[in-house]
Amino acid sequence: MSTNSGIEWTEATWNPLTGCTKISPGCKHCYAERMAKRLQAMGQPNYADGFHLRTHPNALQLPLSWKRPRTIFVNSMSDLFHNDVPDAFIDEVFNVMHRAHWHRFQVLTKRSERLVTRNPFLSWTSNIWMGVSVENGDYLSRIDALRQIGAETKFLSLEPLLGPLPNLDLSGINWVIVGGESGPKARPMKEEWVTAIRDQCLDAGVPFFFKQWGGMNKARTGRLLEGRTYDEMPMATAG
Repeated sequence: MSTNSGIEWTEATWNPLTGCTKISPGCKHCYAERMAKRLQAMGQPNYADGFHLRTHPNALQLPLSWKRPRTIFVNSMSDLFHNDVPDAFIDEVFNVMHRAHWHRFQVLTKRSERLVTRNPFLSWTSNIWMGVSVENGDYLSRIDALRQIGAETKFLSLEPLLGPLPNLDLSGINWVIVGGESGPKARPMKEEWVTAIRDQCLDAGVPFFFKQWGGMNKARTGRLLEGRTYDEMPMATAG
């Protein structure tokens, strides 16, 4: 349910919720779905239903047992703001994040409409970073929605990047992650899409993190962009 993470921009993952449904092109080759099916085949009990949405109340308290401060990606195997997640469960997750104030929590969603709807009922302590995924120009409205919510640190995950984003409005945005799709049937990402986003971040003074080129073998394609890595992060805050 929780592990040290191989995801370049975080340290650990916490999954009190697993499973999801596809809502936009970025979901087509979902890595979490592939992983869930693998874990189901291995007999992992939390994935007995594969990638069907399931809450795991037994996992809610885990971050409270981690005494060393960590940066934690919340629900790497799901979406906390999925329409089928009960409001009360979202509130329980937030309660744990408030109590575990020594950690930094990174929450990421494609369901920006639900995020805005729940925003008035959520307490955004400074250790909760909130982000939205945007894969191409058809989903820029998610960024506008993110600007409406109360999180102190707001970030964009432009991954898998499936098209150019030449005119990003980065006002109110504190961090941008870019990455290509990885795994079987990975769709290609063009270098000019990435460099254009990097340059927009530079102009706006927004930290830029380049995660990967992706492809069938992401270790081989690596993380270098024009000869260097980009590991910029927003200023760390605690609750």
